[in-house]
Amino acid sequence: MIRLAHTAELPAATRPLLDEAFEGGFSDADWENALGGTHALAFDGTELVGHAALVQRRLLHGGRVLRAGYVEGVAVRADHRRRGYASSLMAELERLLPGYDLGALCAAEKAVPLYEGRGWQQWRGPTFALTPDGVRRTADEDGGVYVLPGRAPLDLDGGLTADWRAGDLW
Repeated sequence: MIRLAHTAELPAATRPLLDEAFEGGFSDADWENALGGTHALAFDGTELVGHAALVQRRLLHGGRVLRAGYVEGVAVRADHRRRGYASSLMAELERLLPGYDLGALCAAEKAVPLYEGRGWQQWRGPTFALTPDGVRRTADEDGGVYVLPGRAPLDLDGGLTADWRAGDLW
């Protein structure tokens, strides 16, 4: 079963699930970046086994400021993977994307088949972040950013700039 919840309604087991699923690679900044939006929660009976969050971010592209529904913290407990939970989590969040100009996320390499299979497209152009010191190139993220186009016209070969945040910029 998948349930949608606001950050204020998250079960106490959410952060431990993310820590376990990311095998210690989920930082306090990653947690903070996943808060403040809508969370899709996967349950096996009453047990929390999966999570994905949709938060609003501002992206700059083609001289425009875009409202992005940004996907964070997609994780399924190891003993429940390959059972369709991640697809179901994404389907619930994607239902909310018409309220944004586009969907966006930064994909781990092993998750790329999931996103591409759902119609997400790789951003081919250069990526940047608007930092307190100005616009900074984020070349390490090139090729890892994916978008689900919405109502805003996009040039996937153009530049894309993310708003500032602590931790991983994408």
